[in-house]
Amino acid sequence: MAETSIEWTDATWNPVAGCSIVTAGCSNCYAMRMAARLEAMGVNKYRGLTRKSGHRYVWTGKIRLDESALLIPEKWRKPRKIFVNSMSDLFHADVPLGFIEQVWRVMEATPRHTYQILTKRPERMKEVLDGRSFKILPNVWVGTSVETSEVLPRLEHLRATRAAIRFVSFEPLLGSVGNADLTNIDWAIVGGESGPQARPLEEVWVDEIYDLCNAAKAAFFFKQWGGRNKKASGRSYRGSTWDHLPELRM
Repeated sequence: MAETSIEWTDATWNPVAGCSIVTAGCSNCYAMRMAARLEAMGVNKYRGLTRKSGHRYVWTGKIRLDESALLIPEKWRKPRKIFVNSMSDLFHADVPLGFIEQVWRVMEATPRHTYQILTKRPERMKEVLDGRSFKILPNVWVGTSVETSEVLPRLEHLRATRAAIRFVSFEPLLGSVGNADLTNIDWAIVGGESGPQARPLEEVWVDEIYDLCNAAKAAFFFKQWGGRNKKASGRSYRGSTWDHLPELRM
């Protein structure tokens, strides 16, 4: 867990580390690069989670549970927005149900914080959260990533998930998703890919999502244009900075 520069949250919390590539949006995942860097720095938690493939590091598919990290949110007295598992996916198939239940109990016990869970596996998220062990918590937001139109069916799983707040991260946005259905989606984050192999973001793709958010009354958050130097490209869209957050509907 650490303070973070991610624009839509305050901190990250990683009781799970490691992941596996599932779709095109994973190809240049910043977490793979970060995991390799942390391993090189001697952080045992990330040992063996990535391997060198050509000029980049990729996930090996190994998952590591960190029970000691479960204690961390209680130590934070000041309320924060917390991105859960920025270095993994809580609903990866290899994360045991019992461990997800432990994470859920921590979030329930610390209602002063707002937890943001983002997954590329919303079908498992729905299946898990349908279980009787899981209450709908007003301080827990659940979301899925949609990078291209090919993975738009993830929205159907998200929409069917029991939650106080549902959100979608269109990041890295790699193509048009103008036919997305944002019904019952509370928040949309939009951003271009960043880093040395960044793929371009077209403004018209952002325009489409902006219009979809207006039609669905979903909050719109523009994170970045991305590119090799994301600071240089900035995050201004239509002459403004868009930092809208969702409203709790419970």
